[in-house]
Amino acid sequence: MRIHWLKRFLDLLMCMTAMIPIRGATVADPHSYSQPSRVALRHLDLDLRVDFAERVIEGRATWSLDRKDPQASLVMDIRGLDLLSIRTAPQGQTLSHRISPNDPIFGSRLEVDLPEGVHCIVIHYRTAPSASGLQWVGPEGTAGGKQPFLYSQSQAIHARSWVPCQDTPGVRFTYKAKVHVAPVLRVVMSALEQEQASDRPSGIFQFDQPKPIPSYLLALAVGRLDFKPIGPRSGVYAEPETLEKAAAEFVDTEAMIQAVEKRYGPYAWGRYDLLVLPPSFPFGGMENPVVTFATPTILAGDKSLVSLVAHELAHSWSGNLVTNATWRDFWLNEGFTTYVEGRIMEDLFGPERGDFERRLGYEELLAELKEVPEPDQRLIPDFTGRDPDDGVTRIPYEKGRLLLYQLESRLGRERFDSFLRGWFTNNAWKSVTSEDFVAYYNAELKPEQDPALKGLNLGEWLNKPGIPASATIPVSERLTKQVELAEKWSKGALKTADLEIREWSTQDWLAFLNHQPLTLPLSLMAELDKKAQLTEKSNAEVAHLWYLLAIRSGYKAADGAIDAYISRIGRRKLVVPLYKALLGRPNGQKRVMGLFEKARSGYHPITSGTLERLIHEDQ
Repeated sequence: MRIHWLKRFLDLLMCMTAMIPIRGATVADPHSYSQPSRVALRHLDLDLRVDFAERVIEGRATWSLDRKDPQASLVMDIRGLDLLSIRTAPQGQTLSHRISPNDPIFGSRLEVDLPEGVHCIVIHYRTAPSASGLQWVGPEGTAGGKQPFLYSQSQAIHARSWVPCQDTPGVRFTYKAKVHVAPVLRVVMSALEQEQASDRPSGIFQFDQPKPIPSYLLALAVGRLDFKPIGPRSGVYAEPETLEKAAAEFVDTEAMIQAVEKRYGPYAWGRYDLLVLPPSFPFGGMENPVVTFATPTILAGDKSLVSLVAHELAHSWSGNLVTNATWRDFWLNEGFTTYVEGRIMEDLFGPERGDFERRLGYEELLAELKEVPEPDQRLIPDFTGRDPDDGVTRIPYEKGRLLLYQLESRLGRERFDSFLRGWFTNNAWKSVTSEDFVAYYNAELKPEQDPALKGLNLGEWLNKPGIPASATIPVSERLTKQVELAEKWSKGALKTADLEIREWSTQDWLAFLNHQPLTLPLSLMAELDKKAQLTEKSNAEVAHLWYLLAIRSGYKAADGAIDAYISRIGRRKLVVPLYKALLGRPNGQKRVMGLFEKARSGYHPITSGTLERLIHEDQ
């Protein structure tokens, strides 16, 4: 009986947790069933038990509510969750609720009836082994091969598969968590750990995120992990076999933090750590607050791919601090972040590196525009009724960056930096829309009165496909030189033996390979492979472009390496184009089916889902 009343008292304390006021108007989100304008979630207390044998998490989610309409029920998002009970806290009264049929994209609507005066509920639930937001990795899929690994990927609408929530970036909440795991494992979350290892009970980890975040930034990872500090407020989590290499690769992290702070204001999240995940991770990185989740494919050994770290760090301002209110406004996260990423890389590695990567990004955009339907080329596309994961193209990233680059070019860097800093400061802890940006742009810059902005039609950028004719195009002398070399070599005007590749950086290789024709003569492929050992290249980005060229050219010498690469790596950006290229070859369908069946169990659900749709469309 004492334990029963103690639990009720603790539940009451959870519901009284102090929270940062969350600002910003609530807007309708077509990718969420929730109705936060009536009842919104404000604070979450999680108590989770991770079961690797069953591949499920059993948890209790205690939600504090903001009841704006006292008569309204609470509407939440779930996908595949087994709801064991829903009760009031601290009284423990069972609440009636209704669950809609499951939609393959959006999951189910959970509606909970709220008696008068109830401001806190507890949901006891279990996840499904197939939860789309969780990846259960067997020991064979890890660097050490000794223990299993679990990680979450909540963006865009996958949080609902492992925590009942209002799964929209328009709702922000604070959270605390307690996680129970086997003593040999370590837990990392998008929150600050509360105890040092010496004070923590074996197998129990507790976290606190006092800053309000949207559901897509809920993050959890469990594995055989060590930690190494690399700065006064930064460090690296990784398996012991990977830790030293990762720490050396990310050693410039503190300098990156200081570079952004100098321009755009203080870092607001306390710590900035990085977690190196197994290679099945479907993205390059995920900007979870406090700890970025990163793919091991960026560990090139020469810092040539750390622009990804700069990108995820930049999200601490654009995305995490100021968040897109819906996935229609995704460019507000990614366009701003890609722009800031470029400024960081320029600060640390010089203007030439900044120019080179901006131009590379522009050329990626041109290539993407050839593949993406015109309606989806807009910065404000309509993804109503569609999976927002389909919107993760280079359009919001690179077309968004290009728009901000126009403003920088016209206003000058000092004035534009002031404008951008004001955007972050004035909208901190808000979820914002593209219309909010337009209003801020008009109020701060008064474009109708400013000759520098004459001819820049913001509406054209946001609402029309393609690149506006008025765009200022990034230029890189170094990239231009590489393009000239690529063209001369592919046309036979420059011999393979005369290519001076010894000093080439990763960026040089990317430019050179990106500017080859779709296919090359097998003799040229063999010469370049012999000179540069490209088929055995450990740099995942360079290998990706080489394998694309090998598939299209029918260069069989790379087949074994391509199959191994596709089976080992789950990063969607790297493997999906290879599958597409294979499908375009004679008998490609048969080879793809064999590869996919072999590799599927090691892919994250996001990657396997994308590939299933690709193969189905080809059939």
